[in-house]
Amino acid sequence: MRWRIAIFAVFAVTGLALATWASRMPAIKAALGIDNSHVGAMLAAAGIASIVGLSLATPVLARFGARRSMLTLMLAYAAGVAVIGVGTEVLASYPLVIAGLVLFGLGSGCTDVIMNVEATEIEQLAGKTLMPLFHAFFSLGTVLGAGAGILAVSWGVGVLGHAVAVAVAIAVIAVLAIANVPRRQAVEPGTAEPGTAWRDRLRVSLSAWAEPRTYLIGVVMLGMSFAEGAANDWLALGVVEGHGGEETLGAVGLTVFSVAMTTMRVLGGPLVDRFGRVAMLRLLAVSAAGGLTLFILAPTLPLVLLGAALWGVGASLGFPLGMSAAADDPARAAARVSAAATIGYVAFLAGPPVLGAISETIGLLNTLWIIVGLTVASGLASGAARPLRPADPS
Repeated sequence: MRWRIAIFAVFAVTGLALATWASRMPAIKAALGIDNSHVGAMLAAAGIASIVGLSLATPVLARFGARRSMLTLMLAYAAGVAVIGVGTEVLASYPLVIAGLVLFGLGSGCTDVIMNVEATEIEQLAGKTLMPLFHAFFSLGTVLGAGAGILAVSWGVGVLGHAVAVAVAIAVIAVLAIANVPRRQAVEPGTAEPGTAWRDRLRVSLSAWAEPRTYLIGVVMLGMSFAEGAANDWLALGVVEGHGGEETLGAVGLTVFSVAMTTMRVLGGPLVDRFGRVAMLRLLAVSAAGGLTLFILAPTLPLVLLGAALWGVGASLGFPLGMSAAADDPARAAARVSAAATIGYVAFLAGPPVLGAISETIGLLNTLWIIVGLTVASGLASGAARPLRPADPS
């Protein structure tokens, strides 16, 4: 139980760290005197660093094990948050803020894979679906981080004080949480003997990229990651510009989506255990595609909000259940989770900017039809998430 609580805390703190700097981006932009193109470059740097961190997770976990890796990486991204604060208010340095975002991206991206590997092991030991609940804690962390950002702004707390306080909190929670993670060998069980050369273990771990099932699970995660990322960046604007709603209604639409997604993540585990992973993924793909279609075509704002809710429900479990499927075989859990997560996160990070560029030509609501198609593809690929039989290597 303490191990489970510890990983819940790691998920929540990772979401908190992300929301901390994201919630202060307007203040960071104003303090540095930069324009939107510079902000875009900062976000791109953080995104690229996150993808690099995802790719490094497999060798890091194979070499150092979960405890040492997560503690070091969490302290690294806590330091990254603090560096963002120093770069913003103490030195007013754009390059230093980018350096903080890169440090955050590397640490959080690598942590993301390792914490998901830990969560899948806990899930398998428990004998029931827990991954959606772990991801609900990540969502809760982002809500807490955004709320703390609102309070910091309303109380006149600067970016430096806010960032350093959160960085210290992350470091303390990291030490306390990792102390409750079991000590295990720095090698995936069943992959190689502990005495095997590290390069040989790494080569075996990277073999996940040669498995067709990994890519099909990646399609499931890609479609739903696009759906989630597009909502975070474009849903509010779609309400305002696409349907003529007021700015407050745009915020309400995004809130409806977020609440629906988080609620489904809290409640989803028992439903998956009752109806099966594949059936739930297909049902949720229908919900996501139907919700998006309603959001695009709805003639009234109440129906737009209903579409946002169905969209949120549908996008809720694709990523966590994809992680569960990738980790079905404990012998190669880290490698497969890393590969599938990389596909999903590339979609999550790169998707919204691509959609923004396309929307300049065909309009925002018309662009969302692309997401409808991707969620349909996600549903069609869901059969790959069927739990592996013990003797099934792929």
